[in-house]
Formats: sequence, C-alpha cells, structure tokens
Amino acid sequence: MFERILKLLHAPPKKPAPLGELDAQAAVGTLLVRVAMADDAYLFQEVEQIDKVLCDAYGMKPLEAAKFRARCERFGRELPANADLAAVVRDGVSYDDRRALIDALWRIAQADGFTHESEAELVELVVEQIGVSHEDSEAARLAHSIP
Repeated sequence: MFERILKLLHAPPKKPAPLGELDAQAAVGTLLVRVAMADDAYLFQEVEQIDKVLCDAYGMKPLEAAKFRARCERFGRELPANADLAAVVRDGVSYDDRRALIDALWRIAQADGFTHESEAELVELVVEQIGVSHEDSEAARLAHSIP
C-alpha cells in the first residue's frame, strides 16, 4: 500500500489537455473572464455573472457553462493579446451580438458593486477593438450602474 502511495507522489504531473482552436465563442468567454480578472480580484459574483451570460447567450446548462468558463480562464492565461481576441470577435460576431457582449462586460465589471478603473479601461478597449459605438457602450454602462 505504501508503495502505491509513494508511486503516486513521484509520478510526473499530467499534462493539461490541449485547449483547441480559439473560435468566436471562446474569444467572447475569454474576454468576459479577463474583464472580471482585470482588477486582480476574481470574485464569486463575477464568476456567477459569467456563467449566467454563457447560459443565456449560448443555451448552456450551468455545469456546461462552468466547464466552458474554466477553458476560457486557461485561454485568458495563455493568450497574450486582447487585440487577438477582439479580432476573432469582430470578424465572427454580428454587431448586435457584439453590443450584447459589451452589455455583458459592463454587468461583469459591476457585479461586485463597484467598477474598478482597470475593468472600465479594459471594457472601453474592447469596445474600440470590436467596433461597437461608444454610445452603445455608454448606454450599456448606464443600464448596469449601481445608483
């Protein structure tokens, strides 16, 4: 029995499964995660909001959304540039869906009751990079502002 335990302790770590290709859906999920992490505090309220957005936008069940979010978290750590994500979204998502993404990003930025400057700056950068008007972004931000 002790030999098996020692064998487990000395076993090489498993390599994570490959992430696969970055499609528009994964790029959207990764942007959601990056906004939530922008203030260096990835809180439960933000995670909950991301999962809700994924369920609503893609018809996922809660467990499926949580697994997909975990994949997006890995993309967020391993992909270097927001511009690359934005390009995938801009080229693969309709304007109405990009506007809905900005709405979701503002909801996530404000999920913890306060929009940190780093979160707001990242949302505004994404707005510019995916080609959503500042008017549409401002309307979404105001719709989710906490009075």
